[in-house]
Amino acid sequence: MYYVSELLKDAGLSDGLANTLGIYISVILLATVFLLLPIFTIWVERKVAARFQNRVGPNRVGPFGLLQSIPDVVKLLGKELIFPRNVDRIPYMVSPVLMVMSVVMTVAVAPLGPNIIGTDLSIGALYFVAISSLATIGVVMAGWGSNNKYALLGAFRTVAQLISYEIPLVFTLLIPVMLAGTMSMQKIVDFQGDNYWVFFYAPAAFFIFVLSNLGEVGRSPFDLIEAESELVAGFMIEYSGMAFAMFYLAEFLHAFLIGVFAATLFMGGWQGPFVQDVPALGILYLTAKAFFIYFLTMWVRLTLPRFRIDQMMAFNWKFLVPVSIVHLLITGFFWKVLPEPDVTGNFIERLWYGAPRMLVMFVVSALLLGYSLRMLRNAILRVREETTAKLREAYPTAHPTTAPAGD
Repeated sequence: MYYVSELLKDAGLSDGLANTLGIYISVILLATVFLLLPIFTIWVERKVAARFQNRVGPNRVGPFGLLQSIPDVVKLLGKELIFPRNVDRIPYMVSPVLMVMSVVMTVAVAPLGPNIIGTDLSIGALYFVAISSLATIGVVMAGWGSNNKYALLGAFRTVAQLISYEIPLVFTLLIPVMLAGTMSMQKIVDFQGDNYWVFFYAPAAFFIFVLSNLGEVGRSPFDLIEAESELVAGFMIEYSGMAFAMFYLAEFLHAFLIGVFAATLFMGGWQGPFVQDVPALGILYLTAKAFFIYFLTMWVRLTLPRFRIDQMMAFNWKFLVPVSIVHLLITGFFWKVLPEPDVTGNFIERLWYGAPRMLVMFVVSALLLGYSLRMLRNAILRVREETTAKLREAYPTAHPTTAPAGD
């Protein structure tokens, strides 16, 4: 916004008019670029999935199949929008629009570079949580308005899932807010420019944040809201054409936003070498970090099978929530107890004298994560042994050595 306003002022417009037009132009440019981004991210995900499954992937439209998403969109635009009998049209049609809007509106607080941000709200972290939660309302409206039992059951699952996974997400979000002393996204990035990344102070929080976001967006292995074997297509079962495409547009946008905000909160955001001299480099650094995290989420999605609904809820309430609470308390304790280095020198000196504090917090966070994973593994093995014992008791002649997958 800052650079657009300055260009308009240089063109001879008054300060008030330039600032007003700068806001509108910046919002339009940011929303347009972000809405066109899935053309590339869908291609990336399909190519990565093909490599994981020993296939080729899209390779017909454009170089290396890069433009495959365009004919897919054209095909969906040409399909008829069907209204089922007794459908409630208002929530039925508002739902896909609300889903996309809830994702696009969160981009407003994402800092893309020095002075490159939609709006630097003092409550940016709270805004991110509040606006991203609007997707829950959209899913409930789709399930209720479709007049379909499978759609409504998928909506009920969504409410339970999103409310549950927002709890560890908020607890981990409080860690960068606490360390930086602000909820402003831009100031959190500035804090990481003067110190170490938040990831090095609390690596466990980073992984919990990403997993909680995966649970909130409903991607595999947390895609119970649209489990084909149980709910056919879940809350989207009665949608067709472009309305159906808007749900997937919101999902892919939200999936990439996980990387954007995880990089902003835990990996320094747009911070990088020479970014103060060339501000456009900030966009490049943030995009690279976001795509790295996006690849990690794709890795999880393509590797792990779908959880059962009871397994998914138990994983959240018995693992993610307790670990996130304990980690928040431990991080706050060590951040206040360990002495802050009193250094006013250059950036290298601040990092050098701040290293002992960072190393202690990193080791404590890593030990907590390792101990928690060990407890989770032991719990899984215990359940497996109990299941095996029950099977041996029920089928004494079969003598199973392991529990069947998925039971």
